[in-house]
Amino acid sequence: MVHTAIAQELIERRKHDLDVRQRLVDEGTLFGGYNPEMEQVHLENARRLQEIIAEIGWPTQEQVGEEASQAAWLIVQHAISWPAFMKSCLVLMKEQETTGTIDPVNVAFLSDRIAMFENRPQSYGTQFVDDDQGQLVPYVLDASVDQVNQRRQQLGLNTLEERLTELTAQRQAEQEKQRTAGERQAAQNEYDTWRRNVGWIAQ
Repeated sequence: MVHTAIAQELIERRKHDLDVRQRLVDEGTLFGGYNPEMEQVHLENARRLQEIIAEIGWPTQEQVGEEASQAAWLIVQHAISWPAFMKSCLVLMKEQETTGTIDPVNVAFLSDRIAMFENRPQSYGTQFVDDDQGQLVPYVLDASVDQVNQRRQQLGLNTLEERLTELTAQRQAEQEKQRTAGERQAAQNEYDTWRRNVGWIAQ
């Protein structure tokens, strides 16, 4: 590890992100749209990471250690109000992937997340959404379930079916309220408006 202070900062910023999220879950205010306090945390972390990248490049495990490098990925994964930043980081991460200095699972998650926001099919089945009945399902896939599961296996991930079971249990543990069809449609409209406003999709 070369950049000890940066490593510690990234780890602390990830912890703050997750602590705020848990508090909002406990308060029952995280769901039902993008919580403004959560968005502010995500943007502040992303802006600081951009400064770090300008200074040292993408924070690889060799530079900041594995935990801090994972923290940098989480910050990017959560920077959903800043499409240009997320996409620029994906380019940097793919460059690192060719040299074996980054976890390919992180690249898969970020590329799927960007694809979802841009209305493109995902390749690794890492992103899940609600269907018309409010049930959690994998976001649109670019191949068959078997093919996607093969890709996941190559990365050391469990199957789509197993991941769906995990996420469903997690949702139940967080006691998210089941929304009516009208509420789901309103949430979808709000989501689409937000994506247009931040630049994921055309106006």
